[in-house]
Amino acid sequence: MPTRPLRVPPTRDFPTIRRSLTFYKVFAYATGTFLLLVCLEVVVRYVFNTEVLIGGPLGPVALVSQAQAQSVGGFNLGLAVLITHGYLFIAYLIADFVLITVMRYPITRFIVIAAGGVVPGLSFVMERRVHHEVAAYLAERERAAV
Repeated sequence: MPTRPLRVPPTRDFPTIRRSLTFYKVFAYATGTFLLLVCLEVVVRYVFNTEVLIGGPLGPVALVSQAQAQSVGGFNLGLAVLITHGYLFIAYLIADFVLITVMRYPITRFIVIAAGGVVPGLSFVMERRVHHEVAAYLAERERAAV
């Protein structure tokens, strides 16, 4: 069931809402993709007890045990994925907050949308739902204004 804003955003904010929706969409997909990569990295690290190193002395891409990872050297791809997801999640939260602010949604809506950045696959579902809801709301308001 779609959530309506508590207060109606003015029509002059519609361009800002559209930009905020695009900003949110970009970071929802980026965060969701990196969250899936984090899940893959967790499996590689904790199930197979290996690390993925790039550019080390063992070749362009090497799977080494966790004990060897520090002594062999190279770029730790798993660590880079974790750090990148962390920064993308912060940007996702900012995008989420900006969108609920311009749409004048309650803060509880922020929490529901923010869950998309921590539950694998949910950011794609939430993005699609939020995008359709906001686009439909804007179209409805523009039809009513004409």
